[in-house]
Amino acid sequence: MQVDTRLFRQSVTDIVRAIPPGRVLTYGRIAVLTGFPRHARLVGRVLHGMETADIPCHRVVDGTGRTAPGWHEQTEMLRHEGVRFRPNGHVDLKASLWRLDELI
Repeated sequence: MQVDTRLFRQSVTDIVRAIPPGRVLTYGRIAVLTGFPRHARLVGRVLHGMETADIPCHRVVDGTGRTAPGWHEQTEMLRHEGVRFRPNGHVDLKASLWRLDELI
């Protein structure tokens, strides 16, 4: 299935803007929510280097809870919001993943 990159980018930014403080989503989960479950890497490309301050990209982690490599501030920003981390330095997804049932 062909991806309309403009619409995909808009969907990704809308979803990321909606993530509440203290919660995270994974690239894969965002891809599923956009309707393109096999495009988690494209989610990462959309978010990489975003300049817009109103998009909380720091609330997006990989499927194991790892933060973005080389972006050390991300961990501190998440800790400041109350996101829990496991001893290995990954986000505790059981405690901090934003679940769809919280939207209701």
